[in-house]
Amino acid sequence: MKIISVDELKAKMDNGEAIHLLDVREPSEHAEFNIGGVLLPLSLVLSMQVEAIEDLKDQELIIYCRSGNRSGQACQVLDMLGFSNTNNLAGGMLAWKEKYEK
Repeated sequence: MKIISVDELKAKMDNGEAIHLLDVREPSEHAEFNIGGVLLPLSLVLSMQVEAIEDLKDQELIIYCRSGNRSGQACQVLDMLGFSNTNNLAGGMLAWKEKYEK
């Protein structure tokens, strides 16, 4: 697991890089505000129900939640399951909103 800042993620998005975003929050949080990530709640990751993202095992995967805690847990589990390039978004959506949603 690596850590990526909201500034680094925003730069990748602005540059049009092909990125894979994974939102591990709950559906209600995702519906309220998201930055385009695929929704896979942490509870599913913890129970290893990750078939929906199995094809991304060798891709850079940027994982986010509200604050960075749940996404950190998700990164650890995914690393254990053989995902080779997980990135935890530092500060999560709180940091994103503070910086870019004013």
